Amino acid sequence: MSNFDRGKELVEGSSRSPGDQPATPSRYESQKRRDWNTFGQYLRNQRPPVSMSQCNSNHVLEFLRYLDQFGKTKVHLQGCIFYGQPEPPAPCTCPLRQAWGSLDALIGRLRAAYEENGGSPEMNPFASGAIRVYLREVKECQAKARGIPYKKKKKKASESKGDDDCTSSHPFS
Repeated sequence: MSNFDRGKELVEGSSRSPGDQPATPSRYESQKRRDWNTFGQYLRNQRPPVSMSQCNSNHVLEFLRYLDQFGKTKVHLQGCIFYGQPEPPAPCTCPLRQAWGSLDALIGRLRAAYEENGGSPEMNPFASGAIRVYLREVKECQAKARGIPYKKKKKKASESKGDDDCTSSHPFS
């Protein structure tokens, strides 16, 4: 093998021998591709259809809210008698939602996929402040609803804020 061929393989990300089969993608890469395809299908199903170049953070937020219907995490509403209890003793009619951690991981994969598919990092709708705010609100409200405290990391030379209750601006309202 010439130096040129070896350099070409390194640039292309290949570490296999010439006779080897293509490496199977990692679980992460496979999931990222599935997520990207699912989001693309979601945009195409909008009326009117939305192209990826027209996509903005509002489309991403709508997609995250749409996914809630397929969630498996019980999130108690503020009026529920089990609100704030991590292990409720009986069933209730509160909705199932996507767990915060699942949404956070999904956004991370879509953010990477957007740039890998030619999107500009500066225009990445998955990296917008609105998405970060939404995810933070989901995390805080789910934690309160399920009675699970998420400890905020304290910043040096500043005090952390007190707990805010989930208000009507909650993403699930």
